[in-house]
Amino acid sequence: MYFAALLARTEDGWEASDTELDDVETLSDLADLAREASPEDDTVLVLIEQEDAWFGVVRVDGEDDPRIYVSDAAAAARSSYGEILLTDELLGREPGDDDADLDSLDLDGTEDGEPDSDDDDDGAAAEAAVPHGPVGDSEVLDDLGVSEKELHALDADDALSAIAEALGASEVLETVR
Repeated sequence: MYFAALLARTEDGWEASDTELDDVETLSDLADLAREASPEDDTVLVLIEQEDAWFGVVRVDGEDDPRIYVSDAAAAARSSYGEILLTDELLGREPGDDDADLDSLDLDGTEDGEPDSDDDDDGAAAEAAVPHGPVGDSEVLDDLGVSEKELHALDADDALSAIAEALGASEVLETVR
């Protein structure tokens, strides 16, 4: 189960709308969806939480590139919505690094359940590819009243409410929740 909402800053304050991410396949699609929420090129925040396991914030300011923060990359990697946010750039990988993982697989017949005498280096490499813990721009909300330290301290189960409260948008977020 996930929850996603758009918070668009207007001259009258924040406006919230819930959003379906089923048709969003890439970060570019998500940024376009956010830009549609604010015709004036104001700041739009996409807030996503997944089963109280992780949360993500995507900030879109006009035509600027989206700024992204994900509270737990490993948890988000297990979610189709999290995978949208976990770009190669965010994870510090060169595009196409996934192909190298396939080349390093040892397909010597042990994949059929036979014991493998070698260490499980491939599993360790896959774990290292997506870190446990936060990734991205932890200063994404600094100018809006949520410091880097405060963002890191948030629990996934109440992070979106805490962020909305700091923005003065808790009432509008709750109307779409």
